[in-house]
Amino acid sequence: MSPTCIWPLAAKLGEGPLWWQGAVWFTDIKLKRIHRFDPVTGVGKAWEAPAEPGFLAPMTDGTFIAGLKTGLHRFVPESGAFTLMTAVEPYTPGNRLNDGAVDAAGRLWFGSMDDTETAQRGALYCFARGKLTLTDPDYLITNGPTFSPDGTRLYHTDTLKKEIYVFDVAQDGALSNKRLFAAIEDGAGYPDGPVADAEGCIWSGMFAGWGIRRYAPDGTLLQTVEMPVANVTKVAFGGEDLRDVYVTTAWKGLDDAARKAQPLAGGLFHFRGSVPGLKQNAYKP
Repeated sequence: MSPTCIWPLAAKLGEGPLWWQGAVWFTDIKLKRIHRFDPVTGVGKAWEAPAEPGFLAPMTDGTFIAGLKTGLHRFVPESGAFTLMTAVEPYTPGNRLNDGAVDAAGRLWFGSMDDTETAQRGALYCFARGKLTLTDPDYLITNGPTFSPDGTRLYHTDTLKKEIYVFDVAQDGALSNKRLFAAIEDGAGYPDGPVADAEGCIWSGMFAGWGIRRYAPDGTLLQTVEMPVANVTKVAFGGEDLRDVYVTTAWKGLDDAARKAQPLAGGLFHFRGSVPGLKQNAYKP
């Protein structure tokens, strides 16, 4: 596996890639942008968001949910319009949203975090059929979640604690039996966005870790994919066979010398994976 940069757009904090309708969609949280990249034409497009966009989630009606700092918004790419659907933590203005995913039942799961990355006041939420539910509190930096292929496990990360957790998921979406899935050793960076593949293994971007890790369903580290930039945030599986791996990165936190040494930091990368990923789900209103 040899990752190559396919779009050197220099995202300050590229995050949340997903494969949808033949293109890669992702956000730049700190520069308040939503991006779309067509791998066939090699053309990228950007939209300005009204607040920091932590994630995107496709909806069954062809639009997206954008998780902005101000709440969940409907995003219409054709017009570039954002319309508030529901506020999230309106009484905690220092928080923002930071990563999310849709399960096979069409429920949106996402996390919040303190934007200064110092207070343990983030939480994991579920948004289902228009109803918002707090499911797990007390996070520093939330990342994920992602789901096992059969939907019975949910994986979620606290980046600053350097821990990935796993929960059991009931058919109705209730979570139970939270436990440690993997702890990152000192010097290896910080676990960022997790994504499951078709074999139930978990791929985690490693912020300040120069790579991507693949863990077995039992938490054993199986593989590390080295990257030419330090801050690796998340992967998405795409293409017809779901073996095209797209990787978002960031230059946030790099000083001038590090940015000069890493000219591709913040770029969108690609490589061919050894196994396919899982199909992207859409939110069902």
